[in-house]
Amino acid sequence: MFIRNRYRFGAAVAATGLILTSLAVGQASAAHPGTVEKAAVTGIARTVDNSAIDGRAGRGQDAAPARTTHVLLLSVDGLHQSDLVWYIRNHPRSALAALVAGGTEYTHAKTTFPSDSFPGMVAQLTGGGPGTTGVFYDDTFNHQLLAPGTIDCSTAHPGTEVSWTEAADRSQNPITLDAGQGLTAAALKALPTNTLARTVATAPAITAAILKMTPTPQTLLDPAALPVDPATCLPVYPSQYLRVNTVFEVARSHGLRTAWSDKHAAYEILDGPSGTGIQDLFTPEINSVADAVGDDWTTDNALTQVYDGTKVAAVVNEINGFDHSGTHRVGTPAIFGMNFQTVSTAEKLPLSDGLAGGYRTDGTPGPLLRRALDFVDAQVGIFRAAIRHQGMAGNTTIILSAKHGQAPIDGSALRRVDDGKIIDGLNAAWAAHHPGAAALVTFSVDDDGMLLWLSERSAAALSFARNFLLDHTVPANRITDPKGTYSTTVRASGLTRVYTGAAADTLVRAKAGDPHAPDLIGIAQPGVVYTGGVKKIAEHGGNSAADRDVALVVSGSAVTHHAVNSTAVQTTSIAPTILALLGLNPRALQAVRIEHTRVLPGL
Repeated sequence: MFIRNRYRFGAAVAATGLILTSLAVGQASAAHPGTVEKAAVTGIARTVDNSAIDGRAGRGQDAAPARTTHVLLLSVDGLHQSDLVWYIRNHPRSALAALVAGGTEYTHAKTTFPSDSFPGMVAQLTGGGPGTTGVFYDDTFNHQLLAPGTIDCSTAHPGTEVSWTEAADRSQNPITLDAGQGLTAAALKALPTNTLARTVATAPAITAAILKMTPTPQTLLDPAALPVDPATCLPVYPSQYLRVNTVFEVARSHGLRTAWSDKHAAYEILDGPSGTGIQDLFTPEINSVADAVGDDWTTDNALTQVYDGTKVAAVVNEINGFDHSGTHRVGTPAIFGMNFQTVSTAEKLPLSDGLAGGYRTDGTPGPLLRRALDFVDAQVGIFRAAIRHQGMAGNTTIILSAKHGQAPIDGSALRRVDDGKIIDGLNAAWAAHHPGAAALVTFSVDDDGMLLWLSERSAAALSFARNFLLDHTVPANRITDPKGTYSTTVRASGLTRVYTGAAADTLVRAKAGDPHAPDLIGIAQPGVVYTGGVKKIAEHGGNSAADRDVALVVSGSAVTHHAVNSTAVQTTSIAPTILALLGLNPRALQAVRIEHTRVLPGL
């Protein structure tokens, strides 16, 4: 049994200085994993529609003239629409205020469910939700694939964890910022012996060093850590797992340059099924060792800002017409961008750098989150200044949104529940009724929702799991409780609803029996966060308003005037909007055709 429950957080610091300036291992394919068509992967990728990937559907009857030359996409993870409104009201002269003033603000935008980073980013760049893309979380289970390292695929039992996290990196024990590339700069080599203060103080040197990271991080994924396709007996790379194409692939088919920056090498999933969508992919590892006590870049908000600063520097280099390293002049990409983690960690951490995390009792950002928002605002200002400096203000559009929100906002509603004990109880109850049977729960991902994959998928087993969870009262830890103290209880395992089997598939628009999809989906009660500790006061992944209500702004050359649009939209609409702004056909995206995803209204 696997139980996956993440502890990824972070805290705040001054803005990082502006920087202006074949994988054949084991049984891996002899060809580069990112250059071969993935349609042969049984049960993983649907038959590849070459007309979608090579753009033959590109500039057609549904394509309008280009309204911009460059689209810069910024995902500020955790950024609620309410956070943006509060910040602009209190900082009317800020860069974020200027961005909104020059664009269209969508006040009722929602991210997809489950509201995790991985499906959230994939949705923005494919136009599809998890049931279409096959991506439900960054760490899941697949009923059809084989375990990493499988050699004899003819006798191996199907079913394995699929981890698109730091666990797939070449570097382990310790995990390094370069994910195992082996960069030797002193600033990077010193990280495991640094104090936290020393790491923050050497941020410019760390940034300069990590910018030398490869633009093809699929080479930093360990084939021995990847699930195995039973049909080919070869490792499955993240881009092979994705079932539909991406905006990057469509752009490349028209000769346009692409780049992206994100937090794990496994974000090579955004390359799409062709494996070649992103020409310059920069992925410093966020869950790597940042100091001598073993902190990663999420466990203190100051460290998170240092980490985000490395990606800001990469994007500035790209605005200036270079690759992410700032050494090769290649031209500014047509589609590029990054994700920020600083706001997300400031919402999760109870305390960092002497500042309280999360929100005040009136629902406004607390001191740590305010500092995090100031940091993001400063970086947006840097981007806007660089764009103006390059004379690109008249042909660049910025889209600002978030992969996910964070819940709860009201700290008094927080109920921390030990999901490990719930799963143990469920498995024990199953064993009591089925002596000798395998543990019922094979894999679990529980943040502020519950996703379970079961060893038996019969109607009887699904009903057993559902009834157990809904009949189970569990102890809960409040925001003021120390670790190990449970001053209250929650009914129904902290859940409001439980979907199983076909109902679960329908909820996430998956095909019946999809081997990627969870067998059971639990919707958490407001305020419930599944954790056995007290290191976080909020999480994401669930279906609450605070999980899914995110900011969404389109600003720049493609927008003629400020507008507020109250239409209910999803972040899946970002993908077809990017193509439409560039004068490409949104229907070149397979997910757009499957889900009938529309371009954002009013542009």
